[in-house]
Amino acid sequence: MRRPAVSLAAMAGRRQATLEAAQDIERRGFAGIYCPSFGDGVGLCEALALCTKEIPLGTAIANIYTRHPSDYAQTVTLIHELSRGRFRFGIGVSHAPVNSRLGVKTGTPTQDLRGFIEQLRQGAQRWGELPPLILATLRRKMVQLAAEIAAGAVWANAARSHMATSIGYLGDAAHRPEFFIGNMIPTCISDDRVAAAAVMRKTLSGYVLLPNYQNYWIEAGYADEMHAIQRAIAARAPDKIPTLMSDKWLSDCTLFGSVTAVREGVEAWYAAGVTTPILVPSSASGGQLRALQELFAAFA
Repeated sequence: MRRPAVSLAAMAGRRQATLEAAQDIERRGFAGIYCPSFGDGVGLCEALALCTKEIPLGTAIANIYTRHPSDYAQTVTLIHELSRGRFRFGIGVSHAPVNSRLGVKTGTPTQDLRGFIEQLRQGAQRWGELPPLILATLRRKMVQLAAEIAAGAVWANAARSHMATSIGYLGDAAHRPEFFIGNMIPTCISDDRVAAAAVMRKTLSGYVLLPNYQNYWIEAGYADEMHAIQRAIAARAPDKIPTLMSDKWLSDCTLFGSVTAVREGVEAWYAAGVTTPILVPSSASGGQLRALQELFAAFA
């Protein structure tokens, strides 16, 4: 049985427990540990480089606007060396509401990423070898940029039925064995499928408000759902939004339900061309640590 990678965040008051969970993830043979930006994913990766031995690890993703590229260069070359080459630096432009809240001024995403990587490489000249760079991708232009200038691409909340099209944008890069193709997949394991679906709808409720995600899901064949959500947003009826997330759409973008359903879903993601499915676990009856225990049991 193939075990996917796992998304892991370090929350206040549970950071030591998070490192212990990471060691458990490694012992159980999962394919990797990838850390989101909240909870300081870069800092967590530095700790993981020291408390794990063999498991691949990385950021998925780090926001390019929150630190200067030269500062990032010092840190990621350090993690790359400490991890003995296990670290991947996943980077992206995050989302407009996040950047606006931080007071960050952004430009064209592809141009900003090109500039960031150029400065990152310049900054690293003094500090050592950079880790492989993985770009957070969604639609065609960013996917093509990942194929051109990076060592991999990672989606989040992608539609499985649309992955063949998305991976096609990678061109020849998709066939390079070392090229990373990942997707962060919200996951809830529960025999109560209705409860698990409700958790997934809550998880994606913020993403469906974002125009870039709406456009992606329209492209992926979910125009009816997205247009209905846009009308609900315009009418200032947020409580209506979860009812507009169809079961078909939810099943295409997340994994939820029984152990068998989730394990079969992971295999379907491999078959769709995603070489590193990254499960983002939630629980219908607890927090992250509870969700991890459910995941461990499912892939025991």
